[in-house]
Amino acid sequence: MEFHEFGMDYLKKVLPSVAEREMGIKIKKMKFIGGGSYGKVFKTETEDGKIFALKAYRRKGLNENEAFQLAALSKATDVPMPEIFCSYSDNDVSFLAMSFIEGQNVLSPVYLLLSKKKKQAFAESVVKGMLQWHSVKGEKYGSLENPVYDSWYEFYRTEIVEGVLQFTKEMAEKGKLPQSEYELMKKATEAYDRMGDEAEAPVLIHGDLNIMNIMADPKTFALTGFIDPCDSMWANKEYDLYQLRNMWGDLFGIYDTYKKYAKLSDNCDFKIAYYGFVNEIKCFRNSGEDFAIWRGIWSRRLKKELSKIG
Repeated sequence: MEFHEFGMDYLKKVLPSVAEREMGIKIKKMKFIGGGSYGKVFKTETEDGKIFALKAYRRKGLNENEAFQLAALSKATDVPMPEIFCSYSDNDVSFLAMSFIEGQNVLSPVYLLLSKKKKQAFAESVVKGMLQWHSVKGEKYGSLENPVYDSWYEFYRTEIVEGVLQFTKEMAEKGKLPQSEYELMKKATEAYDRMGDEAEAPVLIHGDLNIMNIMADPKTFALTGFIDPCDSMWANKEYDLYQLRNMWGDLFGIYDTYKKYAKLSDNCDFKIAYYGFVNEIKCFRNSGEDFAIWRGIWSRRLKKELSKIG
């Protein structure tokens, strides 16, 4: 895969001039506020005082994907999401300019000190927004633009698992991933195959709703917005849940709260662990960055869930 130059010095040099040219603005200051496997985000202020978010992408075309996903998702939930002002991509840089969602992402440790009551109220508001997406049903499984699969199992196994399983094998052979993780992937995939498909209609999902992408008011802990969709698609609703357990998401109880409002499969906890582990390796393959600490957490969870189902 072709990646953009992504060093901070390079972005600070190239990104402002391209954004100014394409948007017809003059940037006063640009502050890095976060990023993940695929992008870096800057809070940007123009000379006339307007504030917006400027997100640069590691790979060409990801800006177009996210713009399409934001448009679809924002129509289906009451929770605020970024509005796109400009989408641009060339061989040097890809970016989106979008409205700035106020608040602080829930990855911030300050939220961990809040009361159980406040965390529960927050979890309820997040789940309410997610259930609005999950009430939107499609005809087929797959991409938002062109879903073609009749079953979730067929889509996920064909379009995601096969490639990730092969990548894991190759990386293990090169010593870039532990051989034990390839063996875990094979064993877990065999268990997943035995479970077959869930007879549910495809629904609209965010695809990356971890606590980095959920914004809250740091004073009141009220939900202020959802950001950064990735792999939004027509899917089984359970596929939208594993990110709720990513990082230290369990400490906010969003996944457990979701369980109170929606019927899930008997093996949902295993599937969540499997989806999470597969996703960490998929991100390594797609971005070139290996977040070993998170992969290790999902590996331990998957081993635990495998032991339960035999």
